[in-house]
Amino acid sequence: MTPRRLQAPGIGTSMARDLRTGRGPGARFLDLAITGAAARAAGPGGIRFTERQLYYETCRVLSPAANLLPRIPRTPAPPLRLPTFTRALEARGRETVDGLLPPVPSPPPTTPRPPSVPDAAEPDLHAYGLPRLLVCQGRSIARMLLANHVHLEAACPVLAAPDALPLDPRLVAALERAEGATVHVLHDASPEGIGLPARVRAALGPVPGVRVTSIGLVPRHAATLHLPTGRGPAPAPPSAPWPPGLRPEEASWLARGRFTQVAAVSPPRLVRTVLRLTRGPRPPRNSMWTELRGLRTTGFLTWPAA
Repeated sequence: MTPRRLQAPGIGTSMARDLRTGRGPGARFLDLAITGAAARAAGPGGIRFTERQLYYETCRVLSPAANLLPRIPRTPAPPLRLPTFTRALEARGRETVDGLLPPVPSPPPTTPRPPSVPDAAEPDLHAYGLPRLLVCQGRSIARMLLANHVHLEAACPVLAAPDALPLDPRLVAALERAEGATVHVLHDASPEGIGLPARVRAALGPVPGVRVTSIGLVPRHAATLHLPTGRGPAPAPPSAPWPPGLRPEEASWLARGRFTQVAAVSPPRLVRTVLRLTRGPRPPRNSMWTELRGLRTTGFLTWPAA
């Protein structure tokens, strides 16, 4: 499914024609918007991003009014069609955009083992417990998080569902060995995405002590963050009931064919949020008082009992 419609407040008919043809002031304006969007997507930390993330960031640059009234939840339509953006990016040259990741290559007929999962030549790595794991709905988002070293900062392997499911039995054993492991699932606000945590749970099987949790997106996240939304044909009714936490208005939103992709989240916000949700509680800050208490409990500056 692709995001909907071209016209939106702020883009007139002549500019829309320039964007379609790739010539005129509108095309030059779009090129400047892509430049500004790339700077915003990279943020101060030099984050790397995908082409779809750059598209949504360009939509935010072209339609700044979409973020007005921040306290009112809404999901605006993107002001730019994806094919128009793709043509402009190709005319400009993808290699001219700093931070843009190359497209994800098509998987070969026999999908190889994901790079973040050890192979049979390293069986000792499977002997350790794995306290957390992140499964992304799409390959591009998983690759973007890996490119930004989220798996290292969070000490959490990052896998893509098309490559990771069904889960490797050795991976399942490592999760079980950790005693209280969590599998985080990052997915789109779409019928397929909402059903992904249940698929992951089914792939795990009856493994005691392993929790599967969704970290989004759901429709209320998309509305709160004012993320651009797309619309496709109304999906077939789900074969399984919606998750209990999904509100009736969210189920109705999905039933109308609405969807929001994880790529619509600003890359800096996405990286920060995933790190916050996956790396677990932070250790307490050291201070003079905590250090003194620690020294006291270790016997420092105390007399021996005998």
